[in-house]
Amino acid sequence: MVEKDMSLENVIGRKTIRMKHATFEIVRAQAQDAAALLEYLKIVGGETENLSFGAEGVPLNVEAERTYLGMQAQSRDHIQLLAKANGEIIGTASLNRNKNRMSHRAEFGISVKKTWWGCGVASTLTEHILISARETGVEQINLEVRSDNNRAIALYKKFGFRKLCTFPGFFKINGELIDFDLMNLTICATAQDEM
Repeated sequence: MVEKDMSLENVIGRKTIRMKHATFEIVRAQAQDAAALLEYLKIVGGETENLSFGAEGVPLNVEAERTYLGMQAQSRDHIQLLAKANGEIIGTASLNRNKNRMSHRAEFGISVKKTWWGCGVASTLTEHILISARETGVEQINLEVRSDNNRAIALYKKFGFRKLCTFPGFFKINGELIDFDLMNLTICATAQDEM
């Protein structure tokens, strides 16, 4: 299914993934992906209420997104991966390392177009993000997930994330308070030893 050599250098390049019923590639986002990524975020924002934004997308213009992606493309502390099928963005995942006294930790985010749910895109993106985290010395990864998003929670648990707590009323959508779980993955023995 997934090719074995997935070092950070290979994650930065193209990696074609052939799953049972789908073929897609994982690439590191580049500045020239800005417009397509912003359009993708509007689509996924309109498909689900699991994200911090809706169909309006994120509040960035193409130039600001281009600058942001250009910075990420050159960084070992921030990575944005895209899953593409026939050149179209079908999923994205990011890992952003914290600074200073929290530089051993990073924040993880992921989204996939609804038509691609259940096709292995989220698992493949997560696997590649974890490889990058290990190679860059990240010791802990944190994420936030809707408490009722069982599909995502199952994915995160599959990769070893554990629930730390529930944050009541994390989102407010159409007047309804939505709880979120805060999850964490310790990926380096040194971090576990300090606990």
